[in-house]
Amino acid sequence: METPENNFAKLGLSLPPAPKPLGVYKPCLIDGKYLYLSGHGTVQDDGSLIIGRIGVDMDMDAGKLAARQVGLAMLSTIKANIGSLDKVKRVIKVLGMVNCTPDFERHPFIINGCSELFASVWGEENGIGVRSAVGMGSLPDNIPVEVEALFELH
Repeated sequence: METPENNFAKLGLSLPPAPKPLGVYKPCLIDGKYLYLSGHGTVQDDGSLIIGRIGVDMDMDAGKLAARQVGLAMLSTIKANIGSLDKVKRVIKVLGMVNCTPDFERHPFIINGCSELFASVWGEENGIGVRSAVGMGSLPDNIPVEVEALFELH
């Protein structure tokens, strides 16, 4: 049976540890049937961060992989807080922020790394929501990508 958990298992990817808040905020919040995720960074399997600015320290393809890693950190937070990806009905909104040079213009390409992961987990109908992809002058700890999202729960 196709479930988000099964779809994720088929990808052969591993989840990093769910990141701990580095400030005064909650990583996620449930309000009725909605799950809000705070901005997540590029947490890797060993807990370290992917660091660097797109256009200086890394190219677009590395940036897209960094965005996928952010998506994996978000999936880890979902599982740590509500137990299963199967409890999420659909992705509603994604805001992707890209740490890049002022002349960089391919923000959507970078954030596709996260969006394509979500589409693989929840399917194209439920895994693709509305989205913004924007460039930033800097991001915390010089991470290349930060993403926040809103999901609907079953």
